[in-house]
Amino acid sequence: MVERAVLRLEGLTKRYRSDRAPIFEGLSLAVARGEYLAIMGESGVGKTTLLNVLAGLEPPDAGRVEIDGQEITALDDDARTLLRRRCIGFVFQAFHVLPYLSVAQNVALPLELLGWPAAERARRTQEMLEAVGLAAYAGRPPRELSGGEIQRVAIARALVHRPLLVLADEPTGNLDPANAARALELLRAQIKTQAGAGLLITHSRTAAGTADRTLELDARGLHA
Repeated sequence: MVERAVLRLEGLTKRYRSDRAPIFEGLSLAVARGEYLAIMGESGVGKTTLLNVLAGLEPPDAGRVEIDGQEITALDDDARTLLRRRCIGFVFQAFHVLPYLSVAQNVALPLELLGWPAAERARRTQEMLEAVGLAAYAGRPPRELSGGEIQRVAIARALVHRPLLVLADEPTGNLDPANAARALELLRAQIKTQAGAGLLITHSRTAAGTADRTLELDARGLHA
């Protein structure tokens, strides 16, 4: 068992109705600092539900989730929201950038929510835009960018506050193969240099192949 896990779950169970089989049951896992893990599974096996439970967006029916030793399943709603804001970066299949903000404003949003001073926000935002190759697009609206470029904005936004944990849910599902490969390479590189650990949810073996290790989620649970 990993001693200093960034993410740990024990006996995790989730069901939507008590008279039906659980979506998943008894899941246990530890993700070490510096590790990039992929969880694969077919559509409908509960991958996104699992990610939502890990992030504290949905409660489990049994078991516990810890991030950096703190049991998020024991926190109230406000404390979970603050933990997500400070410790987690999200990358989604739908990019979720705000169209009325510039590229730089989108990337800086997590820092603004955390109350970073303006000068530090500007410096860190510039640093991340340079890291993802979009410094020249800082003042542009997202509508002027390609899908691959917008996903790079989303990756920069997810990592700008140096989260302990990055959760990526099918992050290349809306991209063509060439842009998907670039986004996956960038995501891995930035997780390794900027974050504590990363977890990729995907049905793609190509995407999972960029991770350090891969687990399958199915009716039997999580397994190698």
